[in-house]
Amino acid sequence: MDTWVLMRGLTRESGHWGRFIGLLEDAFPAARIVALDLPGNGRLNQLRSPARIGAAMETCREQLRALGIAPPYRLLGMSLGAMVAVDWAVQHPRELEACVLINTSLRPFSPFYERLRPANYGALLGLAFGRQNAREREATILRLTTRHAGGGTAVLDDWTAIREARPVSPSNAVRQVLSAARYRAPRQVPSVPLLVVASARDGLVSPNCSRRLARQWGAEIAEHPSAGHDLPLDDGPWLAAQMARWAARGIRRAAVAPPGRPDAP
Repeated sequence: MDTWVLMRGLTRESGHWGRFIGLLEDAFPAARIVALDLPGNGRLNQLRSPARIGAAMETCREQLRALGIAPPYRLLGMSLGAMVAVDWAVQHPRELEACVLINTSLRPFSPFYERLRPANYGALLGLAFGRQNAREREATILRLTTRHAGGGTAVLDDWTAIREARPVSPSNAVRQVLSAARYRAPRQVPSVPLLVVASARDGLVSPNCSRRLARQWGAEIAEHPSAGHDLPLDDGPWLAAQMARWAARGIRRAAVAPPGRPDAP
């Protein structure tokens, strides 16, 4: 059975995938869909977020082992989650069949002002340290990350309930930002099939980051013409269709290292 492992971005959790998980189940009816939380978020919100992407990646691997789900895996990572996916592909390539990277940005390929647009700095600081209530904070995130109205009141209600039930501490939010800023990807493409996905109207991270990454690594890129940063929310059917189309052309099955045996360098 194919296993798709989903990882969200900065201060987001598995619950923020919303209806997209159902769309992915429809696109891959024979696959298992597993949405993980990065440490400090979601079900793991009481943990201290690591200041290194590699530590977050190892926590994700531990979660899968605890669930009894063995490799190979197909990773779908968005933003910060895509950085975790890249590090996984670099450190443990034989565990993976494929990686889909949504609206991410990586050193050394993109400058800081494209990796996080300066126009958003004030709003992000307000989210971390301001006095807004849960609904006001989620309304700000919806405004920053979507272009198609974000599903309206229903999504805002859901996101507010998630924040109230499983809040992410300001210190964990800062550590997640630091981990993203510090992470440096290799110039050489990882030995795992990659699909890069970008939103042309991403107001948080410049789509140039995904375009440049695809050129550097010779990876296929799919670009949505009008969606914002939260592509699974803005146009989940399009994203699921792009993934299914790419996978249908054939993803090679990775050679999985036996348990206890490290991956080859």
